[in-house]
Amino acid sequence: MSSKRFFQSKLFLFVAVAVLAAALVVVIGPKADTSAQGDPLDWQTIAEERGLTDADLRAAVMTYMPSGQLDEYVMFASGGHSGQVFAIGLPSMRLLRTIAVFTPEPWQGYGYGAGEEVLAGGNMLDGQEVRWADTHHPALSETNGDYDGQWLFINDKANARVAVIDLRDFETKQIVKNPLYLNDHGGTKVTPNTEYIIEPGQYGMPLGNEFAPLSDYEEAYRGMITFWKFDREAGRIDQSRSFAIELPPYWQDLCDAGKLVSDGWVFCNSFNTELALGGIEEGNPPFEAGVSQNTTDFLHIINWRAAEEVFLAGDTVEINGMQVITLDTAIENNLLFFTPEPRSPHGADVAPYGDFIIVSGKLDPHVTIYSFQKIMDAIEAGVEETDQYGVPIISMEDSVEAQVELGLGPLHTEFDNQGYAYTSLFLDTAVARWSLGGENYRPEDGWTLQGTIPVQYNVGHIAAAEGDTVDPDGGYLVSLNKWSVDRFLSTGPLLPQNLQLVDISQGGDSMQVLYDMPLTAGEPHYAQIIKADKLNPWDVYPEIGWDPVTQSVSPDAVEPGEEGVFRDGNNVTVRMTAVRSHFTPERVEIRKGDRVTWTITNIERARDATHGFALPYYNINLSLEPGESITFEFEATRDGVFSYYCTEFCSALHLEMMGYMTVQP
Repeated sequence: MSSKRFFQSKLFLFVAVAVLAAALVVVIGPKADTSAQGDPLDWQTIAEERGLTDADLRAAVMTYMPSGQLDEYVMFASGGHSGQVFAIGLPSMRLLRTIAVFTPEPWQGYGYGAGEEVLAGGNMLDGQEVRWADTHHPALSETNGDYDGQWLFINDKANARVAVIDLRDFETKQIVKNPLYLNDHGGTKVTPNTEYIIEPGQYGMPLGNEFAPLSDYEEAYRGMITFWKFDREAGRIDQSRSFAIELPPYWQDLCDAGKLVSDGWVFCNSFNTELALGGIEEGNPPFEAGVSQNTTDFLHIINWRAAEEVFLAGDTVEINGMQVITLDTAIENNLLFFTPEPRSPHGADVAPYGDFIIVSGKLDPHVTIYSFQKIMDAIEAGVEETDQYGVPIISMEDSVEAQVELGLGPLHTEFDNQGYAYTSLFLDTAVARWSLGGENYRPEDGWTLQGTIPVQYNVGHIAAAEGDTVDPDGGYLVSLNKWSVDRFLSTGPLLPQNLQLVDISQGGDSMQVLYDMPLTAGEPHYAQIIKADKLNPWDVYPEIGWDPVTQSVSPDAVEPGEEGVFRDGNNVTVRMTAVRSHFTPERVEIRKGDRVTWTITNIERARDATHGFALPYYNINLSLEPGESITFEFEATRDGVFSYYCTEFCSALHLEMMGYMTVQP
């Protein structure tokens, strides 16, 4: 059902209930008052006592989901400092799932006996264990520029990592570390058919993270953008088929891939074209002043298809195992161009037809609209001006289509299916709706501001329903606000982020905040919203003995009748099944010093028949979904008696689902 029809049906339901209530009063008379205010159970009385307006009641109807009814959309929001991803239903704004990604998560057993192989692939950096992450920009896989509901990718800004999540079971399958860089920010947008996952760096660094003094910044420090090759059949990033492009040491920020007419190109913001080095402790301008002195920064325009050809031809250098197209090679092969953009930008957002690129400078009240056709014409005509590194610079006059004044602190732009764009205004704490004046959108309105809606407070990114695809859905937008101030009950000085659902189904200046959702597990930086019917998650794993890491039946899976404890010297193998309401075996006898390999298979086939497995002291806590098989290992370093038990209330005899592991001295 479309968002508009969903709204209309809900509004009709609300009106119908009101009319029916009035009719009943006429037919059978009003119920006897139980207080001076009327029947406390009557909805009109409740609304009056709480001071609810018609707009409040409309918002309630728009977001209310009766028990058993399902949301129309799913929003995947980054989990910020939690290192995870959140799946949230729309319009109910119910939290459906925390997806464990970069950091251990005990409910799902991720990092506590399960997911160890995935975490080990990306959490040991040069021998140092990384125990946290800062997730920023989730990206759904695409086919022909539209979400296909198969995969989700997310970056870790703190450690320049990228993770792959399989949406058949909402579990992380791979984590890769960028060997060139320490930080990233603008990942992980994808090319229109998910050929590549795009990961730009953030702050200038020597490639490979080797030491170089800051005094050598202009010569030794560089930026970069990495194109991670995604193998759909394997469901994994293939580093051997991935490459990076060396960039000047400006600070690259957000990227977006071209689509339709601009397919084959990538557009990235940058800031600190000043090459500022900070040093407030030495009397230098602080970074926030030093990197904002120039009136413009550079929009990076990258021909990724041509870059792929250069990579496949072998015209690269190897740095820390990654193939890198040098800056000189990129310039020689016309892979990289610049055009000035308003200073301190945060967002390069490609319009649905791929014909325009929208850029917001945080210190400029306008959004600047770049024409892809004008950019191509300028490149074809030849570009003579260059920056100090030799990168061609297309003038703004030759690349800009229009500017629209929106308000203070514009950041990020998304789109709907009516020809409108929406831009977050950080300083105004508002979201602006404006019309796209191109021939594919609303030429009759031109490039004009349609209206704004206040949000609470300091909005960063926004997410519209399928709002960065070739086919936006409209209907809903979520404002990801950094502050909540007075929106929720206080729990101390640390306050939640505030995700606000906004109705954008009506045109012009008609928008309404429908719902406030506090989110407390780190900063949800960015999100993408997909139609729920595009997702096809499994109800149970396809076969008994399923290994979620390989997405196939594990060779170690245990079938009924194969359970037992088997010894080979100091190596002990435990083979166990779980079913309501017992583990088999229920007794495991080992000796101190034994090396234990333990496999548990949940042989249930009923949906939601999840079993847990907790083994105290040895730091094992698992979630075993129907059909799942998990193998974990540990050394019996302490003798004693250890009770293991099911942590999921799976049946009436749940408390009896336990066993003993005895470890002899």
